[in-house]
This record gives sequence, structure tokens and C-alpha cells, in this order.
Amino acid sequence: MISIPLHPPLHPRMPSGADRGDALAQAKSALNAQRPQDAQRLAETVLKADPRDAKALHILGCALLMQGRANDAVVPLESAARSLRDPETDTLLAIALRQGGRPEDALSRLKRATKRQPPYAAAFHELGYLLFFLKRYDGAIEALRRGVEIAPMMPEMSIQLGYVFLRCRNCADAKIAFARALGISPASPDALYGMAKSHHELGENEAAAAYLRRYLAVKPADASAWLRLGHCLLDLGQSDAGFDCFRRAARGDQTHYANALTSLASSSNGRFWLKPSEAARYLRGSKS
Repeated sequence: MISIPLHPPLHPRMPSGADRGDALAQAKSALNAQRPQDAQRLAETVLKADPRDAKALHILGCALLMQGRANDAVVPLESAARSLRDPETDTLLAIALRQGGRPEDALSRLKRATKRQPPYAAAFHELGYLLFFLKRYDGAIEALRRGVEIAPMMPEMSIQLGYVFLRCRNCADAKIAFARALGISPASPDALYGMAKSHHELGENEAAAAYLRRYLAVKPADASAWLRLGHCLLDLGQSDAGFDCFRRAARGDQTHYANALTSLASSSNGRFWLKPSEAARYLRGSKS
């Protein structure tokens, strides 16, 4: 009788070290290509072989954050941070904590991240944003100014600083910050709108209108910007152009229409409408 050798039972193949490296490289590429679900799947494959792989944990946390799953991202990012001890992972963990409703824990993590060397610019940007969110404006300005020193060519840093200054009603410094951002990225919609708002707050309607037009060339569907432009033009005595902006803002959903109608009826040039129905007819394109 011929003896047939028995083989051990087959198990799903676990990736070797080289395979894990390839999987991690593919996962990073998937993140860069805005495919977080693919990145998650690849990272989880690596973690089945080695649950403590810090790079895979880092990628998994990033992928979950990109999918809006901040609470799920905290655990893998905490594990990665313990091993990697780098400011990027600390910053990602802080973002997950903030988005998960734990701002004070996020703040503690960011204070650690901003002390690491070499300085990591994104940590200062996130710290500035978080302090702004917490209404700690002086701290936000300090963090963002430090960030500008570290990364002067990062327009997001100056943009965030500009909006903090705007909240503090410091329009002069806000304009400086937004101008710096526009010098780096001339078509940045956030910088254009911030600059427009800064000029408008100071009553500099002509400059505000110019920046709003540039903004609307990039974001033509922004109803609030059409309303702001309309008010600027009315203040400049350009009534027809201003009212046309209100009509543009009224297009789309009912909320846009209601906001435009309110702006039209309350404008200093809108008092000749004796009835709300007259303003409503005007918005719909009929002056009779």
C-alpha cells in the first residue's frame, strides 16, 4: 500500500516582510490618490501579520480620518504615536481627538507636537485652528505667527491667521496676512474672501468688490458672496449692479432666496419697496 504524505492544513497566506513593505507603499499611494478605503484595507492586511506595525497603524488612522471616522482613528493613531514619537502622528491624533469632541486632549497632544524637533508646520497650523475654535485668540495668533516663521510659503498658515485677526476685528493685520497668502497662491478662494471681508469691514467697498469678483470667478455658486458684493455695490451707488447680485444670490434653494430677499428689503437702497411682495417680484426679475 502506497503511503500518501499528509500536508499541514492550508491557512490564508500572511504577507512576508517584503510583501508588507509593498502593501504599505501601496497604502500610501492610495492615501495620496484620495482612496482611503483601499488604504485601510491594505493597512489592515499588514496589521493581521503584525498588529504593532507603527507605520500601518499610522496609515490606518489617516484612512479612517479621511472617511470621517475620527473616533475610530484615535486608537490606531495612539498606538502609532507611542512607537513613532513624531510630530506628524501627534498632529493627526490631535485632529482625531478634536473631531471626536475631545478638544482639551487634542490641545495637550498638540503642545507636545509643537515642541518636537525639527518643527512641524502642520502642528502649529492645527494648534492655531484649535485655539481659534476654543476662542483663545491670543494663543491662536501666537501659534500661527510661529507657524508662519517656520513655513513662510504655506498659504494656509497666513489664511488662518487672517481669519483670527478678523474675529478680533483687527482688519489691518488681517489684510496683511491675506496679502501674504495671495502672494503665494493668487487664486486661493479663502484668501480672496478674507481680503474682501477685511476691506468691507473697513468700509473700503471698491477694494472689497474687486476681491469678491475674483473670488466669485473661482466660487460662482457662493450665495453669501453675491450678497456681500451686492451690498458693496449699493454702497458705491451702483444700484442696478447691486440688485442684480441679490438676484444671483436668490438662485438655487429656498434658503438662498430668503437670505437674498432679507438683504434686499433691509438695504439702505431698498426702502422704496412698500410691500415685501414688491421686493420678491424684483428678485424674480420683474420690476413691475
